[in-house]
Amino acid sequence: MGPMSHRFADHFSRGSSDYAAFRPRYPAALFAWLAATSPGRELAWDCATGSGQAAIGLARHFARVVATDASEAQIQEAEPSGAIEYRVAPADASGLPAGTMDLVTVAQALHWLPLDGFYAEARRVLRSGGLLAAWGYSLPVVSPGVDRAVRTLHTDVVGPCWPPGREMVEARYAPLPFPFPEIDIPSFAIEQQMTRGAFEGYLRTWSAVRRFADSHHMDPLAMVLPDIHAAWSPDEVCAVRWPLFVRAGHRP
Repeated sequence: MGPMSHRFADHFSRGSSDYAAFRPRYPAALFAWLAATSPGRELAWDCATGSGQAAIGLARHFARVVATDASEAQIQEAEPSGAIEYRVAPADASGLPAGTMDLVTVAQALHWLPLDGFYAEARRVLRSGGLLAAWGYSLPVVSPGVDRAVRTLHTDVVGPCWPPGREMVEARYAPLPFPFPEIDIPSFAIEQQMTRGAFEGYLRTWSAVRRFADSHHMDPLAMVLPDIHAAWSPDEVCAVRWPLFVRAGHRP
């Protein structure tokens, strides 16, 4: 099913605790920029919040954050915060009052949403001048040997197991419609220090890795772990970097 579908596809509920534990954390500079670029800092809606990584960052800058996800399992694993109200709700029916949001965000999920319905809902809930921002990241950068193994896993091993829509991430969301006047975006990246074991845990959160394991009854990482291990010793902590791509614009 493509990104314009109006039926929710839950690619992430199973293994939600692993997803929460191993997914990369977005940079503080991104949330500071979002807050500075929004018309106010009262209310933000984080759509398709997953386990709440973006909502937690927003809560440091906004008085109240409503974080929604169509997956109840994801919401149950979300990181609690007094400033965040977590709700199970689809992207096109948030239940939020019209014209109240300073900011609407979608982190690493725009390609899964029913875009027409979501954009209509974002337009409805944003106040005049409110900001819509969607971002994502693709493959991590560690070292030449690890990067080659990750590309092999992503494309050659589990490539056929990615659901339709993933190609939009590879294209940095450029083909997706974005019906808000767009603004210039600074350069952002996720940067984390990780052990090899934590990095392997992150790779296992990929929906295509889970789907491959289910259909082939084997761990697809087994095909690339020797190359990763050759390039990364078990006690070594490495810097891992995911460049971000962001599309953002203000509601007229």
